Amino acid sequence: SRYISTARTPLAAPDDKHKEHVRYPSQDYTFSVPPSEYIDHPIDPKDVAALVPEPQYQRVVGGYDLMRSDKPFQCKIVEGNPRRGLLPGVQVAYETWGKLNADKSNAILLHTGLSASSHAKSHPRNEQPGWWEDFIGAGKAIDTNKFFVICCNVLGSCFGSTGPSSLDPETGKEYATGFPIITVEDIVRSQFLVLDHLGIDKLHCSVGSSLGGMQSLQAAVLFPDRVNKVVSISAAARAHPTAIALRFVQRRVLMADPHWNGGEYYGKKFPLAGMKHAREIATISYRSGPEWELRFGLTRRNNDVCPSFDADFQIESYIDYQGEQSIRRYDPNSLLYISKAMDLFNLGSGYTSLVEGLRRIQCPALVMGVQSDILFPIGQQRELAEGLKEAGNKRVTYYELNSIFGHDTFLIDKSSVGAAVKGHLEHD
Repeated sequence: SRYISTARTPLAAPDDKHKEHVRYPSQDYTFSVPPSEYIDHPIDPKDVAALVPEPQYQRVVGGYDLMRSDKPFQCKIVEGNPRRGLLPGVQVAYETWGKLNADKSNAILLHTGLSASSHAKSHPRNEQPGWWEDFIGAGKAIDTNKFFVICCNVLGSCFGSTGPSSLDPETGKEYATGFPIITVEDIVRSQFLVLDHLGIDKLHCSVGSSLGGMQSLQAAVLFPDRVNKVVSISAAARAHPTAIALRFVQRRVLMADPHWNGGEYYGKKFPLAGMKHAREIATISYRSGPEWELRFGLTRRNNDVCPSFDADFQIESYIDYQGEQSIRRYDPNSLLYISKAMDLFNLGSGYTSLVEGLRRIQCPALVMGVQSDILFPIGQQRELAEGLKEAGNKRVTYYELNSIFGHDTFLIDKSSVGAAVKGHLEHD
């Protein structure tokens, strides 16, 4: 069921009764969280706000498999990077759905966004809904009757894969900010270690949205002989200055929390406020003005009280709630590292031009964008599709969606996004 807020009372002060326990693979944290100002009640179908779904990310601490490699993993950036970019080994958490066929030609690698885990779809080992629950399954956009689907938790994250909250085998303590700066290229190379582990030489398709779309494109550039098709949804061939600025401010807000403590907060006070406000900034870039005009307008939470500097308007209450939710499910240092990897992404880097970089992608490519997306503006989708064509790719399909949901459309629009993905996967 979908729920909306009708709260009209201020937040209560945190107390022991409202302690939340957050568990990551390498460390447990306990911190106080105020009770939510959102009061759940069944939706009224006449209420516009109720008709807008929210993407659901779950904190995942089990139900996945692990690929462990004891071989040193060299990250792309060496000079000036902690440890000169060398990790003593890596592990990657992954989950699978469907059945791998005899010649192992039906594998799809599904790449995640910034804060998602490998849990894209429910299964017997973890029955919680996944972040792309309605897009994966028998007869769905990614049909598990036809395809074997693999989803990995990205390098640098906190849901099973090696990241800053993992224990450094040399010190026995968390890497924290001693973890090397990583790139999207590093993330993709770690995922192809999973494919090697599973004995999969070539993918039927590399699929991703947002950061996942960046990974999908990077996979086709790095391993053109191992990727048969590619899907990029609400992503880009290179980072956009506005998006870099937004992520920079998120990191600055997070690091300004004194409890961040230079990244050394494990087992200590959690940077609760910094994480909350970083997510609030991010939320503004994930949705769109047209949606919020319909959903919230200029409605105040309570017209009978004097305006204040707290969450006075419903849109402010929504942003506040989204920030509150984020602190329960993600490691702040992972946010720093993975958001920086997005900033550094540029498929033209190392080539004479962006088109030269894209020239390595000659397989069938699906590019989708959303007109109301402010994080990955529609111009970036056009640049990608036109760049692929200019680079000689004769099999580029481009869709531009007129959705009001902004960047989060890829999590919400099953009909438009799902149908396009299904068509690309199942037809030559």
